[in-house]
Amino acid sequence: MSLIPSLFGGRRTIFDPLSMDIWDPFNEFPLSNSLSVPRSQFSNETAAFASARINWKETPEAHIFKADLPGLKKEEVKVEVEEGRVLQISGERSRENEEKNDQWHRMERSSGKFLRRFRLPENAKMDQVKAAMENGVLTVTVPKEEVKKPEVKAIEISN
Repeated sequence: MSLIPSLFGGRRTIFDPLSMDIWDPFNEFPLSNSLSVPRSQFSNETAAFASARINWKETPEAHIFKADLPGLKKEEVKVEVEEGRVLQISGERSRENEEKNDQWHRMERSSGKFLRRFRLPENAKMDQVKAAMENGVLTVTVPKEEVKKPEVKAIEISN
C-alpha cells in the first residue's frame, strides 16, 4: 500500500489491488471507530507492530520484497508460499517480561504479531522463492519467468 498526505493530518492509505490486506477507507477518518472494520485480531498494544511496512519492487529478473523488522531473529519470522501465488510474511515480537520490582518510565517499543499477504503475478516462479535476513531487514526474492519475445519472421511480398 502506498502512502500520501491526508487532509486530516496524517497519512492516508491507498488501496493496492495486489495486496490482500483488509482495506478500511475510514481508517484515519475522524470518528472512524464506529465505521471501521473491527480489528479484533490485534489488541491496541500490538497495533503499531501489526502492519509491518514492506516495500515491493519489480526488476527485470525478480520481485523483491524488503521488510524492516528490527530486533527480530530469523526464527521469529515466517515466509510462506500459498496456493494461488500468494506470498505470506508473518512473525511475532514478544513483549518484554515485566518484573514485579521494575518501574517503567516509557514503553514505546511495539510487540505482537504481524501478517502480510501478497498475490503475485503469473510470471512469478513460486518454487524458487528465497529469503534472507540481515541487520533486521528481511529480503524475499521471487524470480520471474523469462518473457519470451515473439519470433518475428519477415514475409516476402510477391508480385
